Amino acid sequence: MKENEVLQLSPLNLAFVGDAVYGLYIKQHLVQAHDFKTGELTKRANYFLRATTQAKIFEYLLPTFTEKEQEVARRCRNAHVNNKAKSATLSDYKRATALEGVFGFLQLVEEHERLEELLEASLNFKEDTQK
Repeated sequence: MKENEVLQLSPLNLAFVGDAVYGLYIKQHLVQAHDFKTGELTKRANYFLRATTQAKIFEYLLPTFTEKEQEVARRCRNAHVNNKAKSATLSDYKRATALEGVFGFLQLVEEHERLEELLEASLNFKEDTQK
C-alpha cells in the first residue's frame, strides 16, 4: 500500500496488523534460536507479547523512531480503545498499541528493512534491562 493510504487507516487497524507481525517475529525467533519445549516457548513468547512488556519496549525504542514513526505512534497511542488487557494499565495498553501500530505501519508500507531493525532491537530490550 502507498504511505498516504496506510496513514488513512484506523490506528487500531495498524495495531491489529502490527500485533500479528510482532507475534510471528517473536515466535519465529524463539523457535530458531532455542530448542525449548512448547511450554517454555509459550512462556518466553508471552513475556514479549504482554502489554506491560510492549509498553516498556515502546519507551525503549521511542528515541530511535523516525518522525513519521513517532507520528504513527502518537495516533495509535491516542486512539480510543474500548478494552484493555486485564493485567495492564490503560497507559501500558496504549503504549503497547502504539508499538504495534508502528510495526503495522512499516509492514503495510513495505519498509521491511526498517521493520526488521526495530523488531530485532525489541529483542535486546530484555538483555539491556538485566544488566
